Parts: sequence; structure tokens; C-alpha cells
Amino acid sequence: MRWNQRKRAKLLFGFSVVFLAAVAISGVLCREAAMTTDFTRTNLAPCLEYPFGTDWLGRNMFYRTLTGLSISILIGVCAAGVSAVMALLLGLAAAVFGKRTDSVISFLIDLVMGIPHILLLLLISYALGRGLRGVIIGVALTHWTSLARLIRGEVLQLKESEYIQIAEKLGHSKMKIAWKHMFPHLLPQFLVGLVLMFPHAILHESSITFLGFGLSAEQPAIGVILSESMTYLIMGNWWLALFPGLMLVLTVVLFDLGGNALRSILDPSSVHE
Repeated sequence: MRWNQRKRAKLLFGFSVVFLAAVAISGVLCREAAMTTDFTRTNLAPCLEYPFGTDWLGRNMFYRTLTGLSISILIGVCAAGVSAVMALLLGLAAAVFGKRTDSVISFLIDLVMGIPHILLLLLISYALGRGLRGVIIGVALTHWTSLARLIRGEVLQLKESEYIQIAEKLGHSKMKIAWKHMFPHLLPQFLVGLVLMFPHAILHESSITFLGFGLSAEQPAIGVILSESMTYLIMGNWWLALFPGLMLVLTVVLFDLGGNALRSILDPSSVHE
């Protein structure tokens, strides 16, 4: 059987979804085990029983890493979902409801994009009291601009198309035109943009948590794990940072590959490659 790009993309997308879902579910199931301390097994190097080793409190780093990744995936899904919906609604509104609305939303997009990304995220998260809620809202409010600008550009092109102009002459309302005639064309860009937001959300959540402005130290988040491990690297406990860091990179890469694979699946021209 000949494997074209479309079939390879479907396989890659399916593998990414299954792997990330397995990590998220496993992290939830082993959360209690990740918090369990045992001072008889402190600072053990990686072995068959403890593949990622143990930390200074005897906690199983494999379980802690899975739990941290599940928290990051949860934050990524929630924040990226809210951010993508914001981008869709604002992008449609900017291009459909007249020049005044377009000017206001375009100014808002430029304003948010003009502020250093991580700084704005830190300020929002800190102002909302940090924690899970502050991180999700902070990531959601800082990741919508690029997708909103893309959707706005697509809608502006669609407005010039013949069938949209005919619908306007037939007396269809702007809301009906936006929902019935424009949204189906914007759905592929929306879905791909949504998936590609996940790695950015996960990395930024881990970054601000590592800096101490994100999730609290009681939660086994990846940023907390990496931050705590810095103290013990000088003692030779390299596994405390290496394996959680590698798993974080793998998760981000799979989200990115999954998003690009989804783009190929939704692109009709890829079927001929």
C-alpha cells in the first residue's frame, strides 16, 4: 500500500492524540502515588523499579512527571480552548461589524502583541493570585492575538467573494452570513490554530511556574519539579531535571506535530501528494 502524505499525517495525528491522552489519564490516576514520600528510598538513581529515579523525599519521579504533564495538558486544553474561541469571535467581529469595530479590535490586537508575551502573562497571573485559575486565565488572555489576526484576514478575503456579496444583496443578516457562510470556511484554520496553541500554552505555564509566578509548590507541576531540582543538581542528582525536561519537550513536540498533521489532513491538496 502506498503511503502518501495524507495517510502519514493521519497516522501521526492519531499517535499524538493517543500518547497525549494516555499521559493525561495516567497522570490523573497516579496523582496520589506522586505525592507519597518514603525516606527509605531517597535520591535513588534511575533503575528498573524507579525509571526516573526518586527525589530527596523519596517520591517516585516517574509518577510525579506524569502528574505534572497531566496538569500541563489540562491547562493547555483549557487555556487554548478559551483563547481560540476569543480569537474566532473577535476575528469575525473585526471583519464583519464595520470599520469602527475593526479599528477597535485591531488596536487591541496590536496592544497585546506589543507587550512582551511572558511579562504580560506574569502580570495577569500574579494579579489573579497565581494558582491554576490565574495561570489558565493568563495564558488564555495572551495567546489569542495571532489566530485572531489570521481569522480577520481570512474573513476580509471572504467578504470580497461573489457568494457573500450575493447573500448580502438577498438581505441576509451579518450574523447569518458570518455563521452560515463564513464559519465553515474558517473551521480548518480554527482547529489547526487551536491545536498549535497547546504547546505554547504548556511551555508558558511551565515557564512562569518555574519562575515562581504560576502554580503553587504543593502541586507536582513540571515547572515546580524543574525549579526544585535546580537545588539538587550540584549534588549530582541529574535525573531530577533531565527526565521531566525531556518529557515536557516530547509533549510539546507531539502537540506541534499533531497540529501540523491536522493541517495536512484538512488541506485537500495534500491528498495528491
